[in-house]
Amino acid sequence: MRIVVAVGGNALLRRGERPDAAAQLDHIRSAAIALAPIIADHEVIVCHGNGPQVGLLARESTADTSLTRPYPLDALVAQTQGMIGYWLSQALRNAGVVKPIVNLTTQVCVDPDDPAFAVPTKFVGPMYTRAQAEAVVDQHGWSVAVDGSGWRRTVPSPKPVRMIEKYSINTLLEAGSVVVCGGGGGVPVVEAASGELNGIEAVIDKDWTAAIMALDCGARRLLILTDVPAVVDHFGTAQEIPLHNVYVDELITTDFAEGSMAPKIEACCAFSSASGYPAMIGSLDDAQNVLAGISGTIIADRRTEDISSGRGRY
Repeated sequence: MRIVVAVGGNALLRRGERPDAAAQLDHIRSAAIALAPIIADHEVIVCHGNGPQVGLLARESTADTSLTRPYPLDALVAQTQGMIGYWLSQALRNAGVVKPIVNLTTQVCVDPDDPAFAVPTKFVGPMYTRAQAEAVVDQHGWSVAVDGSGWRRTVPSPKPVRMIEKYSINTLLEAGSVVVCGGGGGVPVVEAASGELNGIEAVIDKDWTAAIMALDCGARRLLILTDVPAVVDHFGTAQEIPLHNVYVDELITTDFAEGSMAPKIEACCAFSSASGYPAMIGSLDDAQNVLAGISGTIIADRRTEDISSGRGRY
């Protein structure tokens, strides 16, 4: 069975941890051990997050006074694809994966007229005082907004339209390879009428890219692995309850946190509605059970008959 596995950036670097390489390598080794049995039995694409990592590179680039201008976000996303993809590929091999493993730098086309470009909302980079924020606005023309006790740069987060390397990914899968791709949601690019591609200052949500990838590659499961065991309704209240089996239409009127669970839910609903196959959200440490429908949250279209197992009529 063909599966797209999306591994969250926060599962590779836990909240509150220092962004040292050693800590991330420990988590990546654990992730590889969790994913290795799934890879042994299925055709797998691994798409990883990069939020903490691209933020670190943005801080370093902004602080480098030898640069006329900090590196653009598309280049920083490409850098994290190389670094995290290398770590994942090596860790999977060391965890016993015998299939060929390919780490593919992936460009993802976005619509330059996407409304997200008019309202940048995604925080990246360091925290500033108000005076510092005003200075970077004057110097670089960036958008900034209040984030807690300080100010940070905000960038657009447009929806992915298509993967430039789609055919290469499918060819690699059909040849028996494990493909690590779409890291950080992919390198954001726009396509001119001439067909020329150019990077753009934006970040793409990794879970939405994973859903597009799953549809484009004919996957029968979308597996989103993070640092929580399941989706929780009414999170943070006395009425909170984990959701285990839920249909797409039951989630339409439910509100989830925009910065964390909402894009995962939306991506899963989009995949399941378009494909008829179920999507799962759960803990990376429990990946096999999440895929089997034993733990985590299953999100299915009503065309899937047996939501409790995640298998249905398939």
